Amino acid sequence: MKTIFSLIVLLTTLAFTSSISDNGYEIGDIATDFKLENIDGNFVSLSDYKDAKGFIVVFTCNTCPYAVAYEDRVEALNKKYAKKGYPVIAIMPNNVSTKPGDSMEAMQQRAKEKGFTFPYLMDADQSIYPQFGATKTPHIYILEATAKGAVVQYIGAIDDNYKDATLVNTKYVENAVDALLSGTSVEVKKTRAIGCSIKL
Repeated sequence: MKTIFSLIVLLTTLAFTSSISDNGYEIGDIATDFKLENIDGNFVSLSDYKDAKGFIVVFTCNTCPYAVAYEDRVEALNKKYAKKGYPVIAIMPNNVSTKPGDSMEAMQQRAKEKGFTFPYLMDADQSIYPQFGATKTPHIYILEATAKGAVVQYIGAIDDNYKDATLVNTKYVENAVDALLSGTSVEVKKTRAIGCSIKL
């Protein structure tokens, strides 16, 4: 009887864990706005960007090697597209009790060291990443600003080579944003995010 009870608890836990990632946004969904603390102490929402054409939302962190490998590419995306109306909004989704290296102080230090020009927000209560359905760091969501709201137009990886930026063949995020800026549909709308699991 005790074994059966333990099994039920385990299955319930697994079901709950998997449902977090399964209930996220799909292409065409309207993303709910959020209000998260930035490394400068201010709170940031999508609605703060009155003139934005859209957003490159990046779930990332300090401690994941994949996320670190993409830091310069994320910064390059912001420098290229923020002025065109698609700024990067970075969100750190990890539980800092599990990953102290992702604390607000660590985020501030990392941003200073790397010279981040984009907001680096903390999902302190871990309520936003499940809404999106993010499971990895990094995990990208491109949102298009429309009269209906922020429409999800791309989900997945930044490009097809996390190891070496010089060996990238397909720049998924750049291709998607370029398509949106030119008024055409995004050809590759979804790819598999490569990275570390988000820490609960």
